[in-house]
Amino acid sequence: MHLIGTLFGMLHSVEESSALNLLVEVLVRLVVELKSEQYLYCILDESQKELCKANTMRSSLPTFSLLGKLADAIPGFAEILVVKHNNLVDHLLMGLTYPNESIKAAVCYLYGKLYSSPAGTERLSGHFEERLCGVFLNTLGSAQTKELQVNCLGLLKELLKSDHFVSILMNNAKTEEETENPNFLEGENPLPLVLKKLLLTRDEMLQAASSHCMAAVLVHSPSRYAPAFIHADVPEFLFECLLCKSEILIWSVYCCLLLLTEERLFFSKCHTVYGIESLVRSLQGVLLLNNVELHKQGLLLFTEILKRQPVEIKLFTNRGVCIEAIDVLMETVNCPVLEVAVEAVKAVAAFLRKDHLSSPPVPYEELQKLLEAVLKRCADLSLPQSSKRHAGDVLFSMSQSHSANRNLGRVPQRQGQFLLNTLESFRNACRLAVEFQGDFMAQENAFTAPNSESKDTLSNFSEFLLRICDSLCIPMVMSYLERAVSPSVTEVFISALSTLFTVVPSMRNKFSKKLASSFFIRLTLELKARFCSVQSNPVLNHTCSSFLCSLCLNLYSATEKMRTSSQEEREMSELLQKGLPQLNYTIAESLLLLSETPEPFFLDQSLCSHQHCFVLLLYFAYSFGDRFVPDAELFLAVRNFLLSAQDHGDCLPPHILRAAVYLLAVCQDKGKALDVRFLSTIRRILDNLSDLSFVYVHCPLLLKFFLRYPELMGRFGHQVLQLWFSWEDCKQTEIEESDLGSSDQLNSANPLLPILKSNSSILLILLDLVCSSSVEVAWKVLMTLRTFLERNEDVLVCDLLRSRFLQILQQLLVESSSATLQANRNLPVLLSLLFLVQLRSKGIRELDSTDFKLLHQVCNLCGKCRPRDTDLLQPSLNFLYWSLHQTTPCSQQRAVAVLLSNVSLLELLQKVLECTWLWSPPSRPASLSSEDALLCSGWLLVASLLLYQHRYNTEVHQTLSVDLTEVLNTVIFRNKKPILLLVSIMQFLRAVLRQNFSSSLLVIVGQNTAPNAAQPQPSSLQGTALHPLAMQQVFSLVVSLQNLLVHVQLQKDLLLSQAVVACLETLVEYLYVKNQDVALHIASQPWHRFLLFTLLSGGQKSFLQPEVLRLMTLFVRYQSSNIISQKEISQIIQEAAEANIAELPEATSHALHLFLSQAAVANMDFLIICPFLLALLLSQGSFTDLEKQRVDSGLEIYKKLFEVKRKDQMNALKNLIELNDINQQYKIIDIMLKGLFKVLEDSRAVLIAADVPPDGPFPQDEKIKDAYSHVVENTAFFGDVVLRFPKIVHHYFDRNSNWNSLIRWGIGFCNLTGVFEQGPHSQVLRLMAQELGISEKSPDYRNPFKTDQSEFFPSADTFQKALRDEEKRRKKEEKRKEIRKGPRISRSQSEL
Repeated sequence: MHLIGTLFGMLHSVEESSALNLLVEVLVRLVVELKSEQYLYCILDESQKELCKANTMRSSLPTFSLLGKLADAIPGFAEILVVKHNNLVDHLLMGLTYPNESIKAAVCYLYGKLYSSPAGTERLSGHFEERLCGVFLNTLGSAQTKELQVNCLGLLKELLKSDHFVSILMNNAKTEEETENPNFLEGENPLPLVLKKLLLTRDEMLQAASSHCMAAVLVHSPSRYAPAFIHADVPEFLFECLLCKSEILIWSVYCCLLLLTEERLFFSKCHTVYGIESLVRSLQGVLLLNNVELHKQGLLLFTEILKRQPVEIKLFTNRGVCIEAIDVLMETVNCPVLEVAVEAVKAVAAFLRKDHLSSPPVPYEELQKLLEAVLKRCADLSLPQSSKRHAGDVLFSMSQSHSANRNLGRVPQRQGQFLLNTLESFRNACRLAVEFQGDFMAQENAFTAPNSESKDTLSNFSEFLLRICDSLCIPMVMSYLERAVSPSVTEVFISALSTLFTVVPSMRNKFSKKLASSFFIRLTLELKARFCSVQSNPVLNHTCSSFLCSLCLNLYSATEKMRTSSQEEREMSELLQKGLPQLNYTIAESLLLLSETPEPFFLDQSLCSHQHCFVLLLYFAYSFGDRFVPDAELFLAVRNFLLSAQDHGDCLPPHILRAAVYLLAVCQDKGKALDVRFLSTIRRILDNLSDLSFVYVHCPLLLKFFLRYPELMGRFGHQVLQLWFSWEDCKQTEIEESDLGSSDQLNSANPLLPILKSNSSILLILLDLVCSSSVEVAWKVLMTLRTFLERNEDVLVCDLLRSRFLQILQQLLVESSSATLQANRNLPVLLSLLFLVQLRSKGIRELDSTDFKLLHQVCNLCGKCRPRDTDLLQPSLNFLYWSLHQTTPCSQQRAVAVLLSNVSLLELLQKVLECTWLWSPPSRPASLSSEDALLCSGWLLVASLLLYQHRYNTEVHQTLSVDLTEVLNTVIFRNKKPILLLVSIMQFLRAVLRQNFSSSLLVIVGQNTAPNAAQPQPSSLQGTALHPLAMQQVFSLVVSLQNLLVHVQLQKDLLLSQAVVACLETLVEYLYVKNQDVALHIASQPWHRFLLFTLLSGGQKSFLQPEVLRLMTLFVRYQSSNIISQKEISQIIQEAAEANIAELPEATSHALHLFLSQAAVANMDFLIICPFLLALLLSQGSFTDLEKQRVDSGLEIYKKLFEVKRKDQMNALKNLIELNDINQQYKIIDIMLKGLFKVLEDSRAVLIAADVPPDGPFPQDEKIKDAYSHVVENTAFFGDVVLRFPKIVHHYFDRNSNWNSLIRWGIGFCNLTGVFEQGPHSQVLRLMAQELGISEKSPDYRNPFKTDQSEFFPSADTFQKALRDEEKRRKKEEKRKEIRKGPRISRSQSEL
């Protein structure tokens, strides 16, 4: 005790500060170490005595310092002091009023310790309210030293923990009117102004303490205390403090400003507008620091400001600050710390408001980057997906609540919150785009340079929203819903999708279709059934119902383009808006509801509304492939729904009936066939409609539904098909013709084709449509029928179509005059179809009464037309032309008589022919206009009439006149005439040349045929025999035909080349009949050799073109040795040996046959020509003759033709035997065997592929007939060769196993055909099989063509020698072929 007293006494005698501090430390250590209360009480007593006797407060500083240190060291010191020595408190108050800041600092420090204890706070509460508050505020406001400022703030911090002390400090006793008046603060030193003063200091520690104290005040009640700070303009200085580097200060300011945002006055005083730039710059700096909590607090403040900022006060007045804010948000969204990213996404959602971004120009490009960053960051948080899935794929987990609840626990809650905030950001962006649609200034950047394209446009931003929704937003949500289903997430997601409908109006329908096809109707119904039953989650229910309503209306406007009934759309909208909020049932419950029948005499409007809404939803879902109800169950439910409606007399609205009928059609394949009762019900319902188009849906299944049942097709088939073609895309038929090759692709593109094949009676309805519908519909029907007829050759409908055509034409001709016929735009289409039907009949057939009546009607129709009516005349003349050529001679004779008896038709043809010289040529020579096409048909028809009138000597009632000079000039000068027209005129010219210009139908007029023409001079007597042709005309015509052949060589026009060669042949034949010298002179013109050389220079094997062969045949026939010599012919024949004759086209083979035959007639070496004639006989078969006798059919007819063929084969073998030259025989048989077995192999492949049984009926297909005849005839011919030349054949046959298998199969096939059963050829197969060793030789076997066990040469040595000689010759020939390339015609100086 003595020591303590001594030390305490020294405190007041020592003046040096270091000594004082040491004494205070010693006293505190003694009390603490001794742990005795009496020592503490001793010090307290001494302190009280010292304070009482002190003359001035200056000497009390050591005492206050000692008490402060004791309060720090001893936990219960504050309670002891205020309870047992409370008199000391009065001395503390006195020290606080003493004008010495050191004493004030020590007193404030001690006060702080006292008020930090609960007992001190309780005991000193009255003391503070009555005495200390004012003194303390004055002390804090006037403090100059940092020590006093810090200790005062420490005391204030302890005081602010109590709501009572806060109320006292903030002058809560003043009235609300006084607090609203900022002037009451002047002249006083209230706390807001004191703290504001500290903010003005440059000391960051004091600024942090001040802002911390402000936050401590505001946290008690922001609404009560914030106005005082706001009126004192404290927020302005707080925002200024954000530009510092101190993390503590920035944190304190963030906290204080965050509390101030709860007061509306904070925004109305525009403090946020003033400080937003400082806040954004502060966030930029904070992001450089590694302080996650500071990042989160700053973003939270930014978010609250963005959220609470009044709409009428624009926050971002500077576009640069707005761009900086977007950059900050972008950086924080990409922050690797998830907590920071979560706060950043919240800020993005609050940032996307029109009033925040309305300062032009709107930074759309930066907003796109920000949204994309948000969505990608959220997608990165999602679990990896195995594959992209539709909305319908997540419904399994949704339908099982227990599984979904387990999954919900697996998904981190923070991830779900991040997704929710992301979706809110996306929804706000969509709403922003919609709001900007009404702002002209926000459409695009007004500062864009002229003639430059800006990306900162609203349209680009809106399209971006659609793209990002499809690529990121929807897959991300679907991935989340696979693991958990949150009502809040789905509500925001569905709401965003609803908003997207109006973001890009032009893409609304397309977007709706994609949502429907991605099963969003099913998803939304499942969400409503799970979360919105029993009136739970009303917001989600409203959102889902609105989404479904908008989706259905968009789909209606997208799919019902042909219907523009605003009333129906309005009725549908009212129904969906009324019924969808109550439609919160599962799919199974909704199906039961659909089948439910209302009670009698009770009108259940709610039930009807639910049923109608569900039917509409099913209709739109099924229209886009979302078939979420089993077809069989839905079929039965819709059936019961319609029956119930009909039984109760309910008149269903058209859109409901349309949906129900469509659902029936879609599900009909899985449901049972409709019974008679229900079909009658549907018919009665549909009969009550004024127009079937009210319930029509352009769907193949609906078309099939109506055409499936005769009861519906008979009543509604015409209307349904009319609607089908009215709605069908007119370009579809072109696609079918060009792009679709397989039948499956074609049937999918035009589903009517398989229906037509199964029910050909529909064709009659289509023909009625052609006649009674618009031109567009008629053309679509025509294209469908044409495709059907071309692709379905096995359907026999031609007779049915022709009879119907006759009725239509008769009706039109009776009811219409010439003028009305020409105005009927459907008639050309009908005639085109008639011609197509005629083309469909590919075989030659006998014309019946219907055909002749059609001929008569078409002739009459043509007689009523003018040459300019090309759309009517073109198909009509084609029909007449084809009718003449596609029939038997008997019918052909009658058809010619019908045509020639129609005077009006012949008059029309006369006018058409005259138009050839009157109409101007087209701009492009190769083009074929409708007028040129008509001229072609006219010339071809006249040529056919000339031919057949001459053949049958038919009576002529009206002649045709043609100017021969004009005809010749057209061919000679051409004058840009189309190629097809030239071909047609040359066909006519051939016809008149064959008749020697003497026809009872045709009158030739012109310069050489005029009655008053001058008589020929003696010098021209040679040309008189050519009358009516002049010699000059002949030469000009020949030269023109030669030039045309050269043109053909360049243009590769096969049709023109055939016509030119045929015309040249006919011309030379005519000249030969009239004057042989002129004909031979023309055929020997040197120019022909150059022409032939030009044609042969087209490449190797160019001589194997039919036209070249026919041309060479012409020169050989008329002995034009200067054009083609015998040596050159031999060279060409040798070149032909390298070609596979069996693979040559029919036209080439026929032309080569004629050439070789003509060469044989011209006394050329038969030994060279013989093998090729044999090979051609083998490859051509016998069906050239069979074509001439097409009227007959069957095996018996073939047997007769087979006998004729066998005679030709025997003659060929006879000539071969008579050669008596083993080398020539070797060569001929070598070539013959190769060709024979090639033909036999190809024919066997055809027969096996067609599965033709040899003992079955005789085939009808032309290709199979040819293969059949090749096998039978070549097998028999090979047997003849084997029996006559066994050694030569064995020499090659025994070395080729493939030949052995082929002939074995051929013998077996022929034995079963029945062709060899009787007659002279019955033994050839048996003898051949024994000779070849195929079958065992009988004991009495003997080759009937062997006489002395030798063949037709002296000995075996001779045979072996001949073989060796032939091998040497062939090797030399092979070496020679390597040097020679293609046929060459020598050019001597004497020629050309």
